[in-house]
Amino acid sequence: MSLRKLAEAAGISNPYLSQIERGLRKPSAEILKSIARALSIRAESLYERAGLLEGIERPSVVEAVQADSQLKKGQKEALMQIYTSFINDNNTEET
Repeated sequence: MSLRKLAEAAGISNPYLSQIERGLRKPSAEILKSIARALSIRAESLYERAGLLEGIERPSVVEAVQADSQLKKGQKEALMQIYTSFINDNNTEET
């Protein structure tokens, strides 16, 4: 996507976006949200890439699955079995 198209999709000016790209301006959280929406990515991902969320600990896959209130117990168990099989396969390939 060109800078011009991104600026248009994000609803910000092309010169301002160019200044952000070149490190001349520090975008606000609202501008980063607009850019993230235009790129169809999570704003959090953009914050990480911009270096604004360094050092923040992320839950492990196990913790995230267990904490997800939208999943039923059986669904959590199935996801954990799949995840565990992937990890075991990866560990087997490395040895």
